Amino acid sequence: MTKTVDLARFSSIRIGPVADVTLLDTLTPAPKGAFLIGSCNNLLIAPQPPPLCMLSKAFDFIRLDDERTLHIGAATPGGRVVSFCKKHDLGGFEFLSHLPGTIGGMLKMNAGLKEWEIFNSLIELRTAEGWVPKNAIEHGYRRSAINAPVFEARFTCKEGFSASLIDTFAAMRANQPKNPSAGSCFKNPPNDYAGRLIEAAGLKGAREGAMAFSELHANFLINLGGGTFDEAMRLIRRAEVQVFERFGVRLEREVIVVAASESDG
Repeated sequence: MTKTVDLARFSSIRIGPVADVTLLDTLTPAPKGAFLIGSCNNLLIAPQPPPLCMLSKAFDFIRLDDERTLHIGAATPGGRVVSFCKKHDLGGFEFLSHLPGTIGGMLKMNAGLKEWEIFNSLIELRTAEGWVPKNAIEHGYRRSAINAPVFEARFTCKEGFSASLIDTFAAMRANQPKNPSAGSCFKNPPNDYAGRLIEAAGLKGAREGAMAFSELHANFLINLGGGTFDEAMRLIRRAEVQVFERFGVRLEREVIVVAASESDG
C-alpha cells in the first residue's frame, strides 16, 4: 500500500517533491533500496529522491507492559509519550516535550537534549528480524548503528512526572527559531558548538535564495518561504568549507540529506 505525500508540506523544513510513499503496516523489511522517512523532521529531501517508505498508524501506540516498562510503537510522536507519562505520573521522558518527531526517528539518531538521550532508558527495540537488546546496538552522541526500520521499543520508566523539567527544557529551546527547519544542521564538535563556529565564520544570517542560517541560532538552517533543496545544499556546503578553512574543523551534518544521487548530497 502506498500514500501520496507532499513533502514540501509534510517535512519540517518544507522542502521536497510530491512522492508515493510505501506504508509499512506489518513487521516486514522495507522495500529494497527504500529510505524510511518517519515524520520527516531532520531530513532534507532532494527533488529526485530514492524510493521512500514510512510506518503506518499500526505502530502509533503506547502502553505500560508493567509498572517499570513502557512499550511504544515507533510511529508514536514524542508529544504523545509525554502526555501519557504525565497522565500516569511517570518520569524520564520529559525531554521529549520539546523534541519533534516520532520514537523510531529519535532512536535512529539517539535524539536528546544535552545529557538526556533516548537511549538512556531503552531496553530493546524491534526490527523485522526480531527484538534487539540495547547492548547490541552501537550508539553515541546523536547517532546509532540502526540500519533497519524500527517498529517498536521497550523502555524503563520511573514514578514521578516532573513539570519543572518540562519548564527547564522549554527554556533550553527558547533560542531556537520558529521558522521551518530540520532542527540542528550540524552536530556539535567535541568541546565546541556548531552554532558558534558558523557564526564566527561570518555565516549567521547568511542567505541563499529563501534559505538562511538563522539570526537567532546560527546552527539552524531555516526556510524563509519557498526555499529549495539546491539553496539549502549551497548553504550547507558553504558552512562546511568556511568553518574548515578558518578553524580546521570538519562539521558533521545532523540533518540527513535524502537523494538518489550521491552528487546531490
